[in-house]
Amino acid sequence: MGRVEDKVALITGAGMGLGRAAALLLASEGARIIVTDIDPAAGAATVGEVTENGSEAHFLVQDVADPERWLQVIQAAKDHFGRLDILVNNAGIAFAKNIEETTLDDWRRTMAVNADGVFFGCKYALPLMKASGGGSIINLSSIDGIIGEADLAAYCASKGAVRTLTKAVAVHCADQKYGIRCNSIHPGYVWTPQTEKYLGDLGSLEQEKAKALKRHPIGFLGEPRDIAYMVLYLASDESRFVTGSEMVVDGGYLMV
Repeated sequence: MGRVEDKVALITGAGMGLGRAAALLLASEGARIIVTDIDPAAGAATVGEVTENGSEAHFLVQDVADPERWLQVIQAAKDHFGRLDILVNNAGIAFAKNIEETTLDDWRRTMAVNADGVFFGCKYALPLMKASGGGSIINLSSIDGIIGEADLAAYCASKGAVRTLTKAVAVHCADQKYGIRCNSIHPGYVWTPQTEKYLGDLGSLEQEKAKALKRHPIGFLGEPRDIAYMVLYLASDESRFVTGSEMVVDGGYLMV
């Protein structure tokens, strides 16, 4: 208990899935949470769950592709908590389409949320994190930021951008002696509403889930908490010597 005691964490896309799991776990370890999501009901539900467990949380509606909204969210974090120690760039979308099927609108929306959203988060959170004395930026990439998948053309490209942007931010913060670390997490298939929708879009959900399972040597698909524990590690001072790293949490997907 208390691994992130008294730290303030901003988590995007925290209304469900990985973001909600991260919010609940960080809160249970002493962090105060700023939950953002494009879905007000989902975001409010996360805040309700956090507060029911005795922790403090505040919700803000946010489309991460909107730079002006990022500035407002960071200002709200400053006004409400006075500091920011942890940024979890988690919000993301995916279209189950190959390169021939992907439209320009699909491409641009994927890049706007998955790549631009992380860029804005890193850029606009830095001043408040510097003023707070340092901290940890955690960017959710994917195994598909390392390899390619035919039916996720735009998603793979966007997550590859997150992977290398993370390293650029890490080097910059280290050079400037900001005391801010920046790392990326690369999950395998984790059973979330987004994963369920993606597999369902490919065909029979039961058959596609079975195929996905075979690609994970560990023998099961991940759960949101499996990624949340990596978020907690990177958010805590236990990872003070870790920056610019690719933290693969994939049940062995990339080793076969």
